Amino acid sequence: MPEERLLSQLKRLFIGRPIPTRLAHHQRFSRVTGLAVLSSDALSSVAYATEEILRVLIVGGLAALSYATPIALCIALLLAIVVFSYRQTIHAYPNGGGAYIVARENLGRSAGLIAAASLLIDYTMTVAVSVAAGVAAITSAVPSLQDDRVLIALVCVVALAVGNLRGIRESGRLFAGPTYFFIGSILVLLGIGAVRYATGSLMPLPPEGPIPTGAEVHALGLFAILTAFSNGCTAMTGVEAVSNGVPAFRDPTSKNAASTLGTMAVLAITMFVGITLLAHAYHIVPSDRETVISQIARALVGGRNAAYYAVQIATMLILVLAANTAYADFPRLASVVSADGFLPRQFMNQGDRLAFSNGILVLSAFASLLLIVFHGDTHALIPLYMIGVFVSFTLSQAGMVRHWHRLREGKWRTNAIINGTGAVLTGIVLIIVATTKAAEGAWIVLVLIPCLVMLFRMTRTHYDHVASQLSIKDWAPEPAHANIVVVPVSGIHRGVLKALEYARSLSPEVLAAYVDVEPVVTAKIRQDWERWGEGVKLVVLESPYRSIMEPLLEFIEQLQASHPDSYLTVLLPEFVPKRWWQALLHNQRALLIKGALLFQPNIIVTSVPYHLH
Repeated sequence: MPEERLLSQLKRLFIGRPIPTRLAHHQRFSRVTGLAVLSSDALSSVAYATEEILRVLIVGGLAALSYATPIALCIALLLAIVVFSYRQTIHAYPNGGGAYIVARENLGRSAGLIAAASLLIDYTMTVAVSVAAGVAAITSAVPSLQDDRVLIALVCVVALAVGNLRGIRESGRLFAGPTYFFIGSILVLLGIGAVRYATGSLMPLPPEGPIPTGAEVHALGLFAILTAFSNGCTAMTGVEAVSNGVPAFRDPTSKNAASTLGTMAVLAITMFVGITLLAHAYHIVPSDRETVISQIARALVGGRNAAYYAVQIATMLILVLAANTAYADFPRLASVVSADGFLPRQFMNQGDRLAFSNGILVLSAFASLLLIVFHGDTHALIPLYMIGVFVSFTLSQAGMVRHWHRLREGKWRTNAIINGTGAVLTGIVLIIVATTKAAEGAWIVLVLIPCLVMLFRMTRTHYDHVASQLSIKDWAPEPAHANIVVVPVSGIHRGVLKALEYARSLSPEVLAAYVDVEPVVTAKIRQDWERWGEGVKLVVLESPYRSIMEPLLEFIEQLQASHPDSYLTVLLPEFVPKRWWQALLHNQRALLIKGALLFQPNIIVTSVPYHLH
């Protein structure tokens, strides 16, 4: 049909031509594209991690901002330990060592489901936070767009979804350039800052608005310091993505994944600590109207010039494209959980471009909902962000400790100590994050995780029940059933006559059912039926209240009750217009009948289409 050809052409335009399964190995990542796609979340988080630390410390005045440097160094050390620990996971699970698989195999099904729920929530939050932060970079450079940030964010989500529906290889090509542009921009800024600091030409940036007085620094307690630390731990988000996506790399997969993870760690730590040091050197004060990166760039390159806008564009692109890490891992994780029966089977389906299309669409929908509900505000979304990250960190590393103790091969004690240290540290951070962020909205995630686990179990129970019902164990063939065919008719036309012909080919017992709404019309139907009914008995159903459905369904129910050992086939004559929109001009009673009879046992509903020219 022309409409189908048009839709197919539009799909090819946006998604691309189908890729045969035999070429799946060509769609894997190299180290260059793997770093761009799977590390963009971790690399981009340095753009707002320092700012999140400063937003807490500023309540104690300018002097309190000096705590940002030791906090950043602690986070950098923690990040290095976690990355080193995840390298162990990559080599131990060359087929993909996501927290779900590691926890499921070593700590049990419940731990695995908690890890899966945490990661799915985390990936959804990654898209929302990354896009919101990218839009914040845009509005910092162009403040007049502040009121349109939700719309801009939704457009970004759509662009990401389309890019990923085209397949991982093509998405890697699309997103590699912006990722390396951002890395280069930040490293250049750090180089300029280092030169100015060494030459003594670095001058503090005057704050644009009022800040608390320096005397208030003494009021900054341990809880505030821990809150700043937990905020800064956003720099660790996305670290697990490479170990989750090991199978997406080219051979040798483990070696390429481990190398990519190491490169990501070096870059992330360098940029995060460097930005924090520059923020301290320039006395940067966090603002609701301008990001910390924007202020540093403005101070280093001398105002809002071409170089400044290049940095802002690079930051915006990497922050928006950081969501691509979630687009790479959410659909893959959902497919694995689905294969185990804990999510709908549709998540296992790969689209024309060998992407898990349903996972991509679901992720986009929930991320868009978050952006709308929280008005695209990065700072409102951040508190919901890190719970899932550190739950998965802790369970994954604890599972690896159990893995090494179970195998007891090679340097298993050393490996267990490495993973055990990672588990203890991330567990401590999880407690800190949960405690400091609960009042800011993190309790929502703490409630969502068990709810999602419950949904997993309900899905698996349903699939187990279906499997037991469909099992052929102890199956004994039943005697042949008679087949009674009922053809509901609304009049006499070619579609009805075609349905009657088909009905007579199925069974000698055929009944036509007509609901009497207007006696004059019914009399004409009876008269014409003598000629056109082909010997099929016409049953006229009374309808004192002019209802069509109720008398028909009641008649079918009675017929089934009087023939409990027979099949009952309901043939629905339907004419199909040439244009799809023309169907809207006709009633959809056949669809209503199908829906009403769908759950009735021993009733088969079949449409007999008559195509109009």
